[in-house]
Amino acid sequence: MDKAQRLRTIWNQQTYPVLFRRESGKLRVRVPYFPNDMLWFGRTQFWLRAGRHTIPEWFLKGHFWEVPASWFNDMVKQMLDQFGAVYVIQPYREQEICADQCWNAKGHDCQCSCMGANHGQGKHGEWLEISDTFATRWGDVEIACRLITKSE
Repeated sequence: MDKAQRLRTIWNQQTYPVLFRRESGKLRVRVPYFPNDMLWFGRTQFWLRAGRHTIPEWFLKGHFWEVPASWFNDMVKQMLDQFGAVYVIQPYREQEICADQCWNAKGHDCQCSCMGANHGQGKHGEWLEISDTFATRWGDVEIACRLITKSE
C-alpha cells in the first residue's frame, strides 16, 4: 500500500477520530459516525464546539467538520478523552544538517546527516549557514500520520 492510499484508508476508517492539519486554513475533523444515532450530527457539532464561540462547519461532500486551526491542541485532548486515541495527519518538512567542511571535503569520509550526498559538491545557495560548522535546509513538504493514544 503506498503512502497516499494509507492516508486515505486512515481518513476513511471509523474506529478513531482523525484531525487533518493543513499548511494553512482550518483544521479538518472526522469523528466516527454512529448510523443508528439520529442525533449524531447535532451532538457531534455541540461536542466539537465544547462551549467555544465558533460553530464547527459540516462539509457533507467530504463528510468532515472544519474548526479553527487554533483548536488543534484542545481537539487532541478532547478526542483522547472521548475515544482514547486520535489519528493526526499533518504536513512536515525533513531538516538536513550539513556544513562547509563537508561540501568542500576532498576525501570520502562523511560524518554529517547528508550521509555523503553533499560531500565534496561545493557550496549550494539553498543552505542556511549558521556557522562555519553548521548549515541547515528544509526538504519539501510531505504528509505524515501518527496515532496518538491516551497513554502518550
